[in-house]
Amino acid sequence: MTLSIRRVVTDHDAEGHSLVRYDEITSNIVSRRPGHSSTVIWSHADAPVDNTEERDGGLRDVADCAANGAIFRVVEYAPGVSSRMHRTLTVDYAVVMAGEIDMVLDGGKEVHLKQGDVLVQRGTVHDWINRGTVPCVIAFVLIAAKPVEVAGKTLGALG
Repeated sequence: MTLSIRRVVTDHDAEGHSLVRYDEITSNIVSRRPGHSSTVIWSHADAPVDNTEERDGGLRDVADCAANGAIFRVVEYAPGVSSRMHRTLTVDYAVVMAGEIDMVLDGGKEVHLKQGDVLVQRGTVHDWINRGTVPCVIAFVLIAAKPVEVAGKTLGALG
């Protein structure tokens, strides 16, 4: 896959004026299973965020969201991407940037999403399946959330 995302991150100079700290094509591409690649654009471990922190938030090692943090990640799913049902302890805001994909819930319900569609994923078990012929690119913002409780049962992270 050829995930190529331009990342522009602003900051402040010594006098407090705005500047561009990073303007680059991301190189921190990872693959966690066949047909999947992703890049972290920015992340933080605590809220409220410290906008004076010197560390590059795109280079933090973040497989999952910190308990009080957030992750901005772009993911590319190749046609036929392998299955992975999972639940995160986050609320996820997703925007399909290119292609099409099916979101499958644990009860079998499927929702077809295409370029321009947006999704709010609220701690549910789900999977992504690209049944198309072109890659699907989705921008995700994951924000830490409390575990869901239903009928006295806590629904933790899965997969």
